[in-house]
Amino acid sequence: MNYIELQAVFASPDQPSLQQLQQWVDLALENSGQDTEIVIRIVDEQESQMLNEQYRHKQGPTNILSFPVEIPEGIELDLLGDMVICAPVVAKEALEQQKKLADHWAHIVIHGVLHLLGYDHIDDDDAELMESKETAILKKLHIDNPYLWVND
Repeated sequence: MNYIELQAVFASPDQPSLQQLQQWVDLALENSGQDTEIVIRIVDEQESQMLNEQYRHKQGPTNILSFPVEIPEGIELDLLGDMVICAPVVAKEALEQQKKLADHWAHIVIHGVLHLLGYDHIDDDDAELMESKETAILKKLHIDNPYLWVND
């Protein structure tokens, strides 16, 4: 069983329900072999920008930040980590990319969970592996490959 602690400090129209978030997290963790806890914090652009600058040293808000937990040896803890999702950025991206908002939310949540599991997209091989996992999970939800969108 996977547990989500939801901290919705920002509310926006058409924001996913806890049940939707749970479904996406469960699918992303389906073959991980672990039951875990994830904190999902939904924030505004100001908080996202502050955290992005503080932890990634990048300017401006971002769609999601993932913070895997580092558990000291000998400590038993099911916490996988925290995800901070900027609802206004997700909505803006979905509009710009002409995607359904719920589909983009699903992609962002799954993307964040995979980061918590240790996947990344720093180099091309890692990016290809992570993107193929994301698209396979999204396919189970009948959501098209989000990487087919091309920014003209």
